Amino acid sequence: MICSDPRKRRVAIVGGGPAGLMAAEVLAQGGAKGQIQVDLYDAMPSVGRKFLLAGKGGMNITHTEPIAAFLSRYGARQTQIAPLLDAFGPDALREWVHGLGVATFVGSSGRVFPLDMKAAPLLRAWLQRLRAAGVRFHMRQRWLGWDADGALRFDSAAGSTLIKPDAVILALGGGSWARLGSDGAWLPLLAARGVEVAPLQPSNCGFDCAWSTHFSSRYAGSALSSVALGFANSNPPVQPKKGQFVITEGGVEGSLIYAFSAAIRDAIAAHGNATVTLDLAPDWTPERVAAELSRPRGARSMSSHLQSRLNITGVKSGLLRELVRKEDFAQPAVLATRIKALPLTLTAARPLDEAISSAGGVRFDALNPSLMLHALPGIFCAGEMLDWEAPTGGYLLTACFASGRTAGLGALDWLQHSD
Repeated sequence: MICSDPRKRRVAIVGGGPAGLMAAEVLAQGGAKGQIQVDLYDAMPSVGRKFLLAGKGGMNITHTEPIAAFLSRYGARQTQIAPLLDAFGPDALREWVHGLGVATFVGSSGRVFPLDMKAAPLLRAWLQRLRAAGVRFHMRQRWLGWDADGALRFDSAAGSTLIKPDAVILALGGGSWARLGSDGAWLPLLAARGVEVAPLQPSNCGFDCAWSTHFSSRYAGSALSSVALGFANSNPPVQPKKGQFVITEGGVEGSLIYAFSAAIRDAIAAHGNATVTLDLAPDWTPERVAAELSRPRGARSMSSHLQSRLNITGVKSGLLRELVRKEDFAQPAVLATRIKALPLTLTAARPLDEAISSAGGVRFDALNPSLMLHALPGIFCAGEMLDWEAPTGGYLLTACFASGRTAGLGALDWLQHSD
């Protein structure tokens, strides 16, 4: 049946992540009292599931670095993301969090966290405010597109529902973590309606490489800390970074890898593989490494020599054995070069569903500045379903919140001018 209430303008928001919830808040607070009914639909039993899981190890909300550096994290899409952050940037987001009664602090890396490091109290306070503002939540409602008359189609255990709201905001997420609701099933639905979309790709993801059975069985799950990663062949060039990552059974993953994931993924797509370099002693100059290796080791093994002189042991030592020719261990100058720039060839990105986030989605050319679709007037898009990507560190969440706010304001303006 078609559900309609002629006494109110109705807005349907599809997707209950940060972008959808922020759009709901803007609409609920921005409309004249009693004039707008906001209904939020989500396929999952509850909203914010990916948000909660992302906060399990510490809810990183945003970052305090200067705005120029902050914008650079969005790579090729920083021009499109800039207006969203001009209107609702990192400082505004932090103040908004404080408005929910959640205190924040800045970590040593410049990242912003809730004082208790948890996502759940923030989400609870936010949902309480949204419900008090009149937002209605409809769970376990899977969006299936449109019927022949342009009504939104939803499916649930109770059957099918059709609704024809006055405006729609789609905030369906990307294609990663399908079990939490972001499965990318919306992409062909929009493409079929003439919306320009880019294929979804993994972002902030791990990569495969050809470990030997011996190395994989011994070191899978081991973390490499105090290392630096460089990727000279990226376009645009990416400066080497210091950090940590983890050896997996068939490759690598972790924050340092994620920081380079877009450049590595694109290089693999263009060339079939990508070779990064690892600096296993980033706090030592090449000359000092060479000098320490040249010292006599007497009866000690090379492993003991590396440990005593350079503190290279465990998985770092294993990596050298895995990736350096045996004869090069007898040449201190050559071995020093390898320690400072150890080549590692990566062959494929891990599958999209394993990625933290995704690239691709609705192209910005398909949207006006209010994030309304040119092909479908009155329908707006927000969040990770847009064609942008960013590293972890608060950048993903900040742009999701900002785009949700922009879409919500756009829908308000649309309603005011479509009377």
